[in-house]
Amino acid sequence: MTVGDYYNFRRLFYTGYLTEETIRIIFITVLHNTVTEEQMTKPVEGVSEKILACAREEFLEKGYSDASLRTIAAKADVTTGSIYSRFGGKEGLFSAIVQPAADEFTDIFLRTQEEFHAVDEEKQAGLMDAYVTSGMEKMLDCMYDHFEEFQLLLDASYGTKFQNFVEHLVEIETEYTYKFMQVIQFQNEGAKEIPEEFIHIMTTALFESAFEVVRHKMPREKAEDYVKMLEKYHYGGWNAIMNFDENR
Repeated sequence: MTVGDYYNFRRLFYTGYLTEETIRIIFITVLHNTVTEEQMTKPVEGVSEKILACAREEFLEKGYSDASLRTIAAKADVTTGSIYSRFGGKEGLFSAIVQPAADEFTDIFLRTQEEFHAVDEEKQAGLMDAYVTSGMEKMLDCMYDHFEEFQLLLDASYGTKFQNFVEHLVEIETEYTYKFMQVIQFQNEGAKEIPEEFIHIMTTALFESAFEVVRHKMPREKAEDYVKMLEKYHYGGWNAIMNFDENR
């Protein structure tokens, strides 16, 4: 209601159509409705952040499957409807927490693979160790920059699309490793072909071993030493099978 509207009501009062009390009630009611409408259409600052913080706590404690949307709503002092309107439901809420970290990690991993396989095939064996070390350092940084998100991805994501997060990484690694194995076999005449299933199993073992730094909540410095030993262990095993050093 504008000031002009108010004076129009006042004129109705003077002509006897409306009482002073009626005008006052109309004015207050319209003003209240206007303010309420503005509040409803304007997102309240900090509410989404509070919901995410409470959801993170609930998911870390109970995992996705056992987490309660009602509990999250109660802790955030909102309705479940408010969560649905902002995030689309429980899985959307979980995704809002972990998706950025999952995407960042996968992007780092893929870039490392693509950069390595863009190297001249004759030089790949000699540079593999350096690429693996560099890639693992970047991925470790990502894990520790988003530590709680990785706790959720690894051990609390069952029932969501992220439950296959590790398997997706294994599939990528298996594909690129198989390409590299073909290069090595071409360079080493008579080299025995390695079954793709074996590559998949060994790659799964590598990722599961690497992610133990999160599951055991290792300090960052200790995790670096652990990953370096892990790299040497796996490199030594593959070298014994494929004779990388002969192609350096």
